[in-house]
Amino acid sequence: LLAEEIPDGATAFKCCPPIRENDNRELLWKGLEEGVIDCIVSDHSPSTIDLKDVENGDFGVAWGGVASLQLGLPLIWSEAKKRGLKLEQVVQWMGVNPSKLAGLSAKGSIEEGKDADFAVFAPEDSFEVDVQSLHHKNPISPYQGKTLHGVVRRSIIAGNDVDFQAPNGKLICRES
Repeated sequence: LLAEEIPDGATAFKCCPPIRENDNRELLWKGLEEGVIDCIVSDHSPSTIDLKDVENGDFGVAWGGVASLQLGLPLIWSEAKKRGLKLEQVVQWMGVNPSKLAGLSAKGSIEEGKDADFAVFAPEDSFEVDVQSLHHKNPISPYQGKTLHGVVRRSIIAGNDVDFQAPNGKLICRES
């Protein structure tokens, strides 16, 4: 997202830290490519439509968060692909390195003895974001209508397909 492209009163874009200009985004990508930044993560801060104050468009009272967890990989892959970067590098930034940083040795790679958490990803496919098709509880997103590259076909947690009708999981704690 770019500050220059936020429509007036479009509070779906409000987040913290705020969306910056293109020059800032390019510096972030440069930091990734040069290894100054080695992780891409999200705090996933969803909001109900009413807390976003979409009717009034008042950024001063709107909730400062964006639900984008489901879109994270396609968002980053779309930008990386435009820059000629490899998917393997994106996986390093979004999976391997965050797992290491968080002290989760059973996560971040597919190998014997690990948790078998991964996504089946179609990097050459694309889709248009439709908030009504997302698995987010609240149908609001600044990415509505944006075309993204890369489609997650399946998500596997602990070797099992994610079932959105019967979600399950466990608290993951840092290893001591």
